[in-house]
Amino acid sequence: MKDYIIRAIAANDQIRAFAAVTTETVETARQDHNTSPVATAALGRLLTAGAMMGVMMKGDKDILTLQIKAGGPLEGITVTADSRGRVKGYVGNPDVCIPANSKGKLDVAGAVGVGFMNVIKDMGLKEPYVGQVVLQTSEIAEDLTYYFATSEQVPSAVGLGVLMNKDNTVRQAGGFIVQLMPFAEESTISRLEENIKKINSVTDLLEEGHTPESLLEKVLDGFDMEINDKIPTEFYCNCSRERVERALISIGRKELNEMIQEGKPIEMNCHFCNKNYEFSVEELKEILRKCK
Repeated sequence: MKDYIIRAIAANDQIRAFAAVTTETVETARQDHNTSPVATAALGRLLTAGAMMGVMMKGDKDILTLQIKAGGPLEGITVTADSRGRVKGYVGNPDVCIPANSKGKLDVAGAVGVGFMNVIKDMGLKEPYVGQVVLQTSEIAEDLTYYFATSEQVPSAVGLGVLMNKDNTVRQAGGFIVQLMPFAEESTISRLEENIKKINSVTDLLEEGHTPESLLEKVLDGFDMEINDKIPTEFYCNCSRERVERALISIGRKELNEMIQEGKPIEMNCHFCNKNYEFSVEELKEILRKCK
């Protein structure tokens, strides 16, 4: 099954909801970055959230960036997504390896550490929107729940999960974001809260075979739900040799000249997909000619 996101409304538009299965997306990230299990779990959770938050944006060129800057051994996470369900990201230290937490699970909170989260939305305006919150648990889902409540004033419930196979490949990944509209009635809020309390683990539900549709049916039990959209999602990086060339041009003649003087080819790495681009001395000279 290919990864996808669904967008739905419920309770006469009092609730809007998103759910996603992102197993292939997270596995692609794991392969690209050769991440350890706990790094895969942390990155996978933020990629899943980013994909769903990306499709909340309206414009074709809108870009969402989620940054976790924290003091744990993971050394931070960066994820970017667009409004078409395409997402990419990386962690500061893909090799991080720490003991399991008290429940015997991957210790994402321990790997992330204490810090804060930035949410940056570039919607083509003069200045991008930037929201920042202190991490509450460093488990990522709860931190995003807190972000929505404090920065966007939207009461929300976020559930995210990544389950690994014994061979450290990704077995399951997915999640949901459910949000209450300002006019939501007390009875709607209470019912939704009761439903959320019954959900222990997103990965358990995915293991049981739940799809994004049935995941939301569980979260929205007792409400009339209407699915508005089904959007494919994937790990997608738009880096290219041409983009890297433009980046080299932008560093200026002085630095390029220094590289050429060294007389060795250089290798440029894309943080997001870990692809390397090599440029020979001759190619660097050609790029120098394009510099103003």
